Amino acid sequence: MPPAINIIALTTFAASLSARALDPVLPHIADEFGVSIATAAGFSAVFAFTFAIIQPVLGAAADMFGKARLMIVCLVLLGLANILGAISTSFPLLFATRILAGIGSGGVFPVALGLTSDLVAPEKRQVAIGRTLAGSMTGNLLGASFSGVIGEFLGWRGVLAVLGLLVIAASVAVAAGFRGAALTHVPRANLSALRHGYRTIFSNPNALCYAAVFVEGCCVLGLFPYLASFLFELGETSLSIAGIVIAGFALGGLFYTFTVSRFLPQLGVKGMMIVGGSVVGLQLAIIAFGPSWKVQAISLLFMGWGFYTIHGCLQVFASELSVEARATAMSLHSFFFFMGQTVGPIAYGFGILNVGKTPTLLTSAAIMVALGFACARLLRQRKPGDARAT
Repeated sequence: MPPAINIIALTTFAASLSARALDPVLPHIADEFGVSIATAAGFSAVFAFTFAIIQPVLGAAADMFGKARLMIVCLVLLGLANILGAISTSFPLLFATRILAGIGSGGVFPVALGLTSDLVAPEKRQVAIGRTLAGSMTGNLLGASFSGVIGEFLGWRGVLAVLGLLVIAASVAVAAGFRGAALTHVPRANLSALRHGYRTIFSNPNALCYAAVFVEGCCVLGLFPYLASFLFELGETSLSIAGIVIAGFALGGLFYTFTVSRFLPQLGVKGMMIVGGSVVGLQLAIIAFGPSWKVQAISLLFMGWGFYTIHGCLQVFASELSVEARATAMSLHSFFFFMGQTVGPIAYGFGILNVGKTPTLLTSAAIMVALGFACARLLRQRKPGDARAT
């Protein structure tokens, strides 16, 4: 693998520190500002929505002006947004900083996947993306678990301040690393080429992967803002416990990155999607019945492995929709994924309020199992429509 993959992994690590950082401390934020948990969960929704809605712009900017440069700028923005959030004096101001954080994070992860895909041939791409994901999963793991611990001592403001400073420091390290890295300089797109890229992407039948990642984001990531409140209902009010449970998902994703090269030859792409969707569905069903926090932590670990087992396949399909507009294709992938995460907390809140926690989670479980089988049936390896141009 090219050495630049390690720098890209550092970039995704830094960006992912903030992704789930507020989930363990949401009950305390809700108490301080006098809002409900469902309202506080809006932080996850607005972060995801901003991340999603900015993707068409950032993907085009990356293809036109350079992927590495855009990632560094967005890392700095993410770090500053976290620091501003730490000193927010009202709920609307904190809400606004999460919008800025969504923009910053939105310019890192999907562009990193596009740059990884530029550097590695298709037959090695899922393993390479797995290494890039390892950085992201480690960031998610430490962000969720450390935020619970930091929250116990410094409160939610301390969580944002510490993470903001870490992201700023990481941006400096990434900038230094890219300066000496050997990157593949793909032709930069112009507006005419971008229009052609969009036509190429959406004329490919595998563009169905965008609908699949929307469903994933809604059913799986949409649940996370409610996990801490579920634990509070069981009498587990420690923020550290909530952080450990949520971090289990990232740990499972990290395990995926270490095992994908072994499971992929055995199961094949279709088998990976079926197994991944089924494992996720089973864990959602377990959580629906409210077991102890230890069981939920283990369940989240398996859920993380299952989720990235199917999600990693969908990322590869997205990376092969276009060659010349690959950053655009990967940004659209993130657009639909995070739109799912925007809708997810709202849908879960509506379901829990009107039909109850158990039926809502069991419905999501059934959808995820069906999704795995549907993806295995409908998605297949196809050459990008603009492959000859390269």
